[in-house]
Amino acid sequence: MSWFLAKTDPETYSLDDLERDQRTVWDGVKNPQAVRAIREMRPGDGVFVYHSGGQAAVVGIARVLSEPRDDPRDKKSAVVDLAFVRRLDAPVTLAEIRASNLFADWALVRQPRLSTMRAPESFVAWMRKPGHE
Repeated sequence: MSWFLAKTDPETYSLDDLERDQRTVWDGVKNPQAVRAIREMRPGDGVFVYHSGGQAAVVGIARVLSEPRDDPRDKKSAVVDLAFVRRLDAPVTLAEIRASNLFADWALVRQPRLSTMRAPESFVAWMRKPGHE
């Protein structure tokens, strides 16, 4: 199982919306690197849901439900179906992630505008430690 991080502006679509809906089509991704990440997703993969507006933070977990497919509105883009899994007990902020000094080479830190990316195994392990779940 692989893990990814998907950013969303909570003013547009928040974790609250995903929890209410229980599943959604994850769309609207334009950056070629982010589209490539979506195309790498497979059913069962985990997704850290990250709110990019206001307090930038990982706020919840989703699961990939479908194989990726072309976005019907933009053939250069891709979409995937996601399901709500759970909220984190407390958001894990970008400031905390940076302060850990463990992920300086990760796109979340290096390319803060990239909307969707693979999450390194070291981040997944770090998130499983007490205080992050």
